[in-house]
Amino acid sequence: MKKGIVILISFALFLSCQKKLMSESNETMNPGPIRFLALGDSYTIGEGVSESERWPNQLADTLKKRGYQLLPPEIIARTGWTTAELKAGISQANPKGPYGLVSLLIGVNNQYRGTLRGFTPENYRNEFVGLLQQAIGYAGGDPSKVMVLSIPDYSVTPFVPVADKGRVAREIDEYNAINRQESVQAGAIYIDITPISRLAEDDPSLLAADRLHPSAVMYRMWVGKIVEEVFVAE
Repeated sequence: MKKGIVILISFALFLSCQKKLMSESNETMNPGPIRFLALGDSYTIGEGVSESERWPNQLADTLKKRGYQLLPPEIIARTGWTTAELKAGISQANPKGPYGLVSLLIGVNNQYRGTLRGFTPENYRNEFVGLLQQAIGYAGGDPSKVMVLSIPDYSVTPFVPVADKGRVAREIDEYNAINRQESVQAGAIYIDITPISRLAEDDPSLLAADRLHPSAVMYRMWVGKIVEEVFVAE
């Protein structure tokens, strides 16, 4: 069995046990609600959508409907943040773990600012690894409770000129190869939502009103993929 599948089943079993214990009449058996920390940038704070439509909030609502005790997500994210800016934001927010679930989605602004401004793939790797280790720390040292989402491909949006679309897509793939490799190596769950983001090329309903960021509809698709892949053992 592949390591990634073992991690997914491990996390699903953790939540399944939490759900089972939640139903026990003996309150001493109840492990309490799951705390969810979401770390990232505009894709996590949900630029262009309402608070309830952000993907972490939609995920929390979905899991509640499945019977899990999940607290509203604590979100540390801001539009435009790079890896370094997320690190600074985490330091300022000073979240208190442990959390039962931690998500990390970061890197698009590193790619966007580009190598001419000092944002290279190798710098991204180094800073991403640091953030990933922080995320694991907030999950009580358990990487199977950390989800890393791939960077969406915004090259398919009207924001990117036709002449630059191919370059942007290739760079997004390069950055995602880095975060995938480091996530798998660390034992975290990796969720590839990039193919979903590329559907926006032919479906404008998947974009928010700014024609750049995902709509609530696309975020719902992300949540569907997360639930499908993380809760396979349920």
